[in-house]
Amino acid sequence: MRKFLFTAAMAMALTSASAQGTDQRGPNWLHDAVFYQIYPSSYMDSDGNGIGDLPGITSKLDYIKSLGVNALWINPCFESGWFDGGYDVIDFYKIDPRFGTNTDMVTLLKEAHKRGIKVCLDLVAGHSSVKCQWFQESANGDRNGRYADYYIWTDNISDKDKQDIETRHKQPLPEASTIGRYVELNAPRGKYYEKNFFECQPALNYGFAHPDPNNKWEQPVTAPGPQALRRELRNIMAFWFDKGVDGFRVDMAASLVKNDPGKVETSKLWNEMRAWKDKNYPQCMLVSEWADPTVAIPAGFNIDFMIHFGVPGYGSLFFDRNTPWGKLWPGQKETYKYCYFDKAGKGGIEEFVTNYSHSYFNTRDKGYIAIPSANHDYQRPNIGTRNTPDQLKVAMTFFLTMPGVPFIYYGDEIGMKYEMNLPSKEGSNERAGTRTPMQWAPGATAGFSTCTPDKLYLPVATDGGKLTVATQEKDPNSILNYTRRLANLRHATPALGNIADWKLLSDVKQPYPMVYQRTQGNQVCVVAVNPSGKVVKAVIPHVGAAKTKAQALISTGKAGYKTGKSDVVTLGPVSAAVFEIK
Repeated sequence: MRKFLFTAAMAMALTSASAQGTDQRGPNWLHDAVFYQIYPSSYMDSDGNGIGDLPGITSKLDYIKSLGVNALWINPCFESGWFDGGYDVIDFYKIDPRFGTNTDMVTLLKEAHKRGIKVCLDLVAGHSSVKCQWFQESANGDRNGRYADYYIWTDNISDKDKQDIETRHKQPLPEASTIGRYVELNAPRGKYYEKNFFECQPALNYGFAHPDPNNKWEQPVTAPGPQALRRELRNIMAFWFDKGVDGFRVDMAASLVKNDPGKVETSKLWNEMRAWKDKNYPQCMLVSEWADPTVAIPAGFNIDFMIHFGVPGYGSLFFDRNTPWGKLWPGQKETYKYCYFDKAGKGGIEEFVTNYSHSYFNTRDKGYIAIPSANHDYQRPNIGTRNTPDQLKVAMTFFLTMPGVPFIYYGDEIGMKYEMNLPSKEGSNERAGTRTPMQWAPGATAGFSTCTPDKLYLPVATDGGKLTVATQEKDPNSILNYTRRLANLRHATPALGNIADWKLLSDVKQPYPMVYQRTQGNQVCVVAVNPSGKVVKAVIPHVGAAKTKAQALISTGKAGYKTGKSDVVTLGPVSAAVFEIK
């Protein structure tokens, strides 16, 4: 049975928060949450058709619990047109038949809760599919219909917008589908509708923060249509909360209100949703795909991500310039040349530390920042020259010892590869390489399905069976078992927890190793990571009382810690360690 160690200071802090009302950061279970993200088409196939499903996830809950995980985020599982991997939703109140039924979701929720696992779903709040009943009825032109103003319609657009439509039509789909702002439909309701991303994803009408008086179709946020849509959004959340769902990750959370400089009205909208949620479902939470914590968390979200877009920093740690997400876009300014987590040891941490510090110190009492190991939208840690167990263990040490709420992307716990050059699947484009089936066992379908290999959702790549759960279960030194030890250490060590303090100890000008301190009450831990292939050391300010000693709680590779007037941390090539200072 897992033991939770709480210091007196932590107990006092929680008691104080309780006495003053609800913790501003959200429900107390977030203090100790470790999330596991699942792309449902790719996790476990229970019926042999080559596509994952909800019963498949339910069958693997004991494994998920064994990771030290106590919360799930499941990517979109509502009925979809599958042009954009589930993010083109047809029915927000119905599980897609490929995954099962609403009853299968309720079963999953009950079984997860029996094991102490929370379950959060993906909420696509900013758009639907063109196949959605709302859109079909809105397009029909009945101005008095329920869904008449759920979308943004116009008969007039600018010459620039018309040119974008022409450009889009001259290029192959699906890539061209993202170009421009409007789609020409010539529907009874209007000639054009505004889209959010792909053509098939019409933007839902939450109104315009600053309607242009020359564009009569731009409705203010107070108009009946945008207000009705807010009620619909609450209805969707309540429908699933009432079935036992514990929260939502909100896709493109900043995209709702249009013409909204500074996201002022969008922030008001989400604060309204947060107040409603806290009143009616106080034990549920909201996490945003906003990627700007200093805006998203004050806007009402409990958690925001630091990921591949938004606030810079994540890329400089993990995206080598020779990998898909490390490539510069046309016109993009280069802010780093080499990523930090690379054996060459040429990277830096200044961009990350500067931006993370700003976000962390401005939000730590209001919510949480999540730094995921990867997600469905960008490459995994195992890519390019970062491809060995020791390298991946160093990266996982970082992910599971930073403050905030950790998110482990399925398969990263066994070091699954980002697969290069796969064909696009359901709008994935280059994202296909990070959505491949979970690899459970050696074999042609990696234990994911009983189908023939040609029927798999995407191909597997087990490296001769090494990158599978079955093989790594037997190896005490595997990435899988190292991840388990890290997660359990985090749960058992208050100073490594989600709400413990953080500060950088090493010098950003000497990036290898990166050394930081975590503190909760009287407990102090020092974490050191060295992704480089050389021996490195850092001289840091003395940590703790006058006379202290350092005890290694976990390490991978060679690591040493000497205390004195200044402390010295030494790490061998490609190594990491967590020390408790006593």
